[in-house]
Amino acid sequence: MTETTKRALVVIDVQNEYVTGGLPIEHPPVQDSLRRIGLAMEAAHQAGIPVIVVQNRAPVTAPLFAVESEGWQLHEVVSSRHRDHYVEKTLPGALAETDIARWTRQRGINTLSLLGYMTQNCVASTAVEALHQGFAVEFLEDASGTVSYANAQGNVSAQEMHRVYCTVLQSRFAAVCTTRDWIDSLKSGNALPRSTIYHSHADAMKQADV
Repeated sequence: MTETTKRALVVIDVQNEYVTGGLPIEHPPVQDSLRRIGLAMEAAHQAGIPVIVVQNRAPVTAPLFAVESEGWQLHEVVSSRHRDHYVEKTLPGALAETDIARWTRQRGINTLSLLGYMTQNCVASTAVEALHQGFAVEFLEDASGTVSYANAQGNVSAQEMHRVYCTVLQSRFAAVCTTRDWIDSLKSGNALPRSTIYHSHADAMKQADV
């Protein structure tokens, strides 16, 4: 982080669907991530960092996130806390077909701090698009989470999914950190560590040689 860094906290899809609905978060444990989401939102508000709340919506006939359904509703951890801006989205990335990029640039914001659900889907999509649009990105990995998958290409546990995506994001797209480290960086002004594709690969080769 430099002296010119100006953040917004983007709270992505923290909705009941991921807690009591059809996509219950498996890793990290959802109650742990919800607690950290609340802590991050409070820390951002206290530090004067705008909080942007994003809510996914789907048609009323959809099996998940059907608008006005219980699963579509924001979880109380988010709905009960301060927010500066709110958007609804229908695509994975929070910047896709929303006004977040314009709203943040109008306020001189150049760094988007992401949390919410799910790691490999809406968070990763947002991180990639934000980088492409010129934002620096931070990802609070323990204030996020995911589920397990199985399809024609194989299966993967929620824990492995989260770990791999965090590793990939850290290699190029974001500074991946814990909620505690993010809050500490707000107070200290110290930069959150980032990596590169080159250094991530070089470190892997060093470990392989051990």
